[in-house]
Amino acid sequence: MSANLRNICIIAHVDHGKTTLVDFLLKQAGTFQEHQAVDDRVMDSMDLERERGITILAKNTSVVVGNTKINIIDTPGHADFGGEVERIMGMSQGAILLVDAAEGPLPQTRFVLEKAIKQGLKIILCINKVDRPEVREGDRINEVINGAFDLFCDLGATEDQTDFPILYACGRQGWCTMDPAEIPALLEGKKGDLKPLFDLVLDYVNPPAVEDGPFRMLISNLDYSEWVGQMGVGRVYSGSVKKGDRLISKSVDASGKPVNRVFTVSKVLSFKGLRQVEVDELEAGDIGLLAGLDEVHIGDTIVANETQEALPRIIVESPTLGMIFSINTGPLSGQEGEAVQSRKLRDRLLRFCRYNVALRFEETAQPDQFRILGRGELQFAILIEQMRREGLEFMIGRPEVLFQKDENGQVLEPVERLVLDLPEQFSGEVTEMLQTRKGIMSSYENIGHGRIRLKFEIPTRGILGINSRFKTATRGEGIMSSEFIGYVPFKGELVHRINGALISDRDGETIPYALESIQERGQLFVDPGVKVYEGMIIGECAKDQDLNVNACREKKLTNHRASGSDGLVMLQGVRKMSLEQCIEWIEDDEWIEATPESIRLRKKILPQNLRNMKR
Repeated sequence: MSANLRNICIIAHVDHGKTTLVDFLLKQAGTFQEHQAVDDRVMDSMDLERERGITILAKNTSVVVGNTKINIIDTPGHADFGGEVERIMGMSQGAILLVDAAEGPLPQTRFVLEKAIKQGLKIILCINKVDRPEVREGDRINEVINGAFDLFCDLGATEDQTDFPILYACGRQGWCTMDPAEIPALLEGKKGDLKPLFDLVLDYVNPPAVEDGPFRMLISNLDYSEWVGQMGVGRVYSGSVKKGDRLISKSVDASGKPVNRVFTVSKVLSFKGLRQVEVDELEAGDIGLLAGLDEVHIGDTIVANETQEALPRIIVESPTLGMIFSINTGPLSGQEGEAVQSRKLRDRLLRFCRYNVALRFEETAQPDQFRILGRGELQFAILIEQMRREGLEFMIGRPEVLFQKDENGQVLEPVERLVLDLPEQFSGEVTEMLQTRKGIMSSYENIGHGRIRLKFEIPTRGILGINSRFKTATRGEGIMSSEFIGYVPFKGELVHRINGALISDRDGETIPYALESIQERGQLFVDPGVKVYEGMIIGECAKDQDLNVNACREKKLTNHRASGSDGLVMLQGVRKMSLEQCIEWIEDDEWIEATPESIRLRKKILPQNLRNMKR
């Protein structure tokens, strides 16, 4: 059976075309009927994935080519979701590494390639987006191939791995070729397809290795069905399983002690295209789903008897950031969503951490506050947005960097490799901004068309809150990506935010007349007619200290006749703060209040007479 199986994953940096390529793999393999309407990026099934245009969760699908079933795993490309990539690598024997023909290898390319090389996967290099105008000039494709080869060598690839096959593709047009001389004809309209990729997977990637012995399966992902409940997704290492079999889940409890749970398989499913179909039997080498487990965690091993050893648990790199989640204690609590109690908030956060092994849960000294440890601000923003869409109200604090200590007691902090693509005229301003945050430039590269690529080594603290400022400095034309590279001695204090906050000094509703005078003191975050309360932040102060203001003050009526322009209020513009911008902006003494309808900023201490206004 395993000889007619191939398990591959598609890995790349964000926006290099993984999900689009999978769309055409499914279409050309006959997964959809001719008359069937199919959306673009069909693998991005979450609303948040479609809205943001990124892959957040790793997903399984399959195609059948001849007599061979190819299980395909689409993985996220953003560094914050690297844990998704790490935990599914063990299900694959091969990987298709997509690299943008114009951008070349970027930080996440390095990250995912390193994981694939360590797993010993057979890697196919696919140079995607060869239709981009900047690629057709000069020898850019060969430069990208040489950069990829250098990356293989730098990451310690074996001689067999560095002898990788190369494909040239245009994912959005659904064709690829192994002959670069064919590219001009294909770009001019010659009919092409993805058959060279299918053939290469069948010839180059090995069938999954299987072990002798009873059934054994490693859970690498989780799924849920309203009909059968919790399901574990993984690859079968040995034996086979049928509906009704009694199996044992080898897991660990919260303290890390081994726990065995006996259960009966209620359903056995396999992937067929985008569907999960019930099958009579799941055999060694295949990837499938088991239902009937009341409690299952990623990394558990499912075995047929207690004498079998558990497979090594899935281990991902340690988190570098932490964020406090708290129940909503604001005056407007419960008016726009469900003001959850601490128990329900704790249960929800624990459930999310079970599905995502890159996140960790910690208790705090406060019974109504919990700390989540993760990789980056975007990962936290996705968790917050998912909880908001479930109708929950809660508060979150500023992300905090997780420090370590060496054997001598010296404090160490995480450092990242930051890669920036931007127009050359903005390089001076961007370089100065990063150097004030302890960044050290390691590379300056001219990539053509008036654009440059800068590489910095910078503490994780220096990246927090920098994305929006970088976008502003480059007029929205810059691209930023980063990769965690290790820990270094603490580099000293950093200034996070120079400006103070404009804080409402009373409860009420914002009045245009009051906001007109307040806007002279700084930048407003709220429109007229918005409910505010004492301690709620309504804007950014122009000075370096907090300022209490009355946003509810109405104009006093008099007996004097007003002029024609009197009463006409002109607001200069309100900065609408997104969730990510709020996470970047807040300080340690501030909360973000998240509800299904609103994102508010507030001080942790609401009464103004108890707060220190100096920064």
